[in-house]
This record gives sequence, C-alpha cells and structure tokens, in this order.
Amino acid sequence: SHGNKEVFSCRGILLAVQWFWDRGHKDITVFVPSWRKEQPRPDVLIRDQYILRDLEKKKILVFTPSRRVGGKRVVCYDDRFIVKLAHESDGIVVSNDTYRDLQNERPEWKKFIEERLLMYSFVNDKY
Repeated sequence: SHGNKEVFSCRGILLAVQWFWDRGHKDITVFVPSWRKEQPRPDVLIRDQYILRDLEKKKILVFTPSRRVGGKRVVCYDDRFIVKLAHESDGIVVSNDTYRDLQNERPEWKKFIEERLLMYSFVNDKY
C-alpha cells in the first residue's frame, strides 16, 4: 500500500520491517513472489528493487517460487506460506489481506487468523 497501488514500493516493506525491528522484534520474515526480482515492466512498476536483495541477504526476505510455462507466469500461493510459518512459529501475520479462503482450509488457521492478523496503513512514509 506504500506505493498507492500505482507502484510496488520496496521502501514500504523496509519501513514496515524497520518499525518492528526498532521495537525489538528480530524474528521477521517477509514473503515476496520471486517474479519481483525480474526486470520491471511498464505495466508492473516496482521502485527501489535493490531493497529486496538487501533484505534477502540479511535473511529477512524470502522469495516464493514462480516459473514460466509456455510464456505465462505460474506462481505459488504465497498466502499459504505466510499463514503456515506464522502459525508454526507462534507469530503474527502483518497484512491487509483477510485470508478468508485459508480460514476454511484448516480449523486451527481460522482461529489463528482471527486473533493474530495485524492490519496496517501508511501515511506517506509513516508506518
């Protein structure tokens, strides 16, 4: 949301990570589809892409798998990665997604998502 739905803002990810880091939370994992590493296209703008690589080197960011089949991009369902890790590590999920479909997938995930989902907003660069 940091890019106002006009551009994928890697700086927004960094601002969120920094907000939690500054409050003592060191076990932070960010999931981003691996196609975000690719050269941006005019219809899929991305800003400050180097931030993703920096966070990956620091073992904070994990790229979820994607590949091309017949010229089309095939991506994994990264929401499942997010909820599964948070549930297994007794963490929280920071997202504005409600994960309604995953709430019905596993009974233990429903209660977890209801109680451990932290939604957020940006006001300019303030997380």
